[in-house]
Amino acid sequence: MSQAQVAPSSQVSDPGPPPWPNLPRRSRGLSLRTLIILRWLAIVGQTATIAVAFFGLHFPLPVWECLAVIAASVGVNLLAMSRLRQAEGRLPDGRQTAVHLGWDILQLTALLALTGGLENPFCILLVAPVTVAAASLPGRQAIVLGLMVLIATGTLFYGSLPLPWAAGTKLELPGLYRFGLGLGLITGVIFTAAYAWRVAADAEKLELALATTQDVLQREQRLTALGGLAAAAAHELGTPLATIQVVAKELLRSAPADDALAEDARLLLQQADRCRDILRRLSQTPEDGDPLYAEVSLSALLAEVIEPHRGFDLEIGCEVEGGAGVLRVRRLPEVVHGLSALVENAADFAASRVRVIATADEASLGISVVDDGPGFAPDILPRLGEPYVTSRPHGKARRVLLSGTKAPPSVADPIVIPSQGGMGLGFFIARTLLERSGGRVVAGHGEGGPGGNRGARVSIRWPRTALEVSDAA
Repeated sequence: MSQAQVAPSSQVSDPGPPPWPNLPRRSRGLSLRTLIILRWLAIVGQTATIAVAFFGLHFPLPVWECLAVIAASVGVNLLAMSRLRQAEGRLPDGRQTAVHLGWDILQLTALLALTGGLENPFCILLVAPVTVAAASLPGRQAIVLGLMVLIATGTLFYGSLPLPWAAGTKLELPGLYRFGLGLGLITGVIFTAAYAWRVAADAEKLELALATTQDVLQREQRLTALGGLAAAAAHELGTPLATIQVVAKELLRSAPADDALAEDARLLLQQADRCRDILRRLSQTPEDGDPLYAEVSLSALLAEVIEPHRGFDLEIGCEVEGGAGVLRVRRLPEVVHGLSALVENAADFAASRVRVIATADEASLGISVVDDGPGFAPDILPRLGEPYVTSRPHGKARRVLLSGTKAPPSVADPIVIPSQGGMGLGFFIARTLLERSGGRVVAGHGEGGPGGNRGARVSIRWPRTALEVSDAA
């Protein structure tokens, strides 16, 4: 079945960082209230530090200049608080978050320039705004803020007031040491920002993939709920239908046999009986009356899985070994959807043939989906089953069979179904559903051997008790 994907498919490959114009917009930033709270914490910490250094340690600080810088940050926060009521209930704004974090970088840079620059141990705080931006902002805005910190680091290296120290002494650090401090700060900014970015990206991918899986299961639950609604409707409509039948019978008895009114009464009784039959069928769940939805043979289940994918210029066949085809199994929606997704994925990669093979032994039941395509790429195989791992080809077309034969090349406008590529969720969803039913999914190479179209194989194995319908049941 090939490069792992699967019905809306999933398959692999991490193309690496996207180019600048296409950096993903993952998050919308932080709320204004959160930004205000964070800045108040920074203001309190900065004021306390200045007070301790000036009044407690008696360092010769340019205290009024420092307090002016802190006061500017207080003014910005008060202005933000005046707009807080208007922003209540709105979604976080990424641009607003970037502007506030940019101001924090500028304010902290000015404060450090007045108190020693890179020699000030509090210069490490420049890492914080970039880390927050990497975790909560779109890529371009986070990069801009990172560049601001790098520029601020260079500015502090070349131009800042001396580091305040005890009266009568002066601390002078070698230029090479100050260079090392600046290099360490830049390295910390890059590393922590990249780490926060990657963690946020993985968290959002997993969240979206799980939401997609839940949607698949909710569709099946809604179908089940419709059956309950139909039963409720049948119960509620039963009483008025009985009344209609009673009235129609009274009319039939009171009217002459050859009268038009008697004919209308008979028609009314006939249609009422028909309605009652329909409601009786609706009130039954599929499992109550239709063996297709309760239990089927394994051969019938596989035929149901591959039937929607027939009709293209591929041979899609079903092979049952060891008498497994006559086994009676439960028709679980998770199994039907998961296997169908695997077959669709195999068809997208196959060169000419897809096989669905069923086997059974005393303890387990196995189904394998095998294709003759290029097989799984070496860098993809270890990560199969993770969300957003895909190598589904774009632009590959599957020709529809016309009247049971392949459309001839001379046809001017052949009927084709192009592949649209995939998000890398299909295999993840299929594996989640199949494992939910008690199966174990294993992916590997097909039967073609190394090189060329060696094919791909995805095998699922269940304990027989997970799917088989026992005689006692």
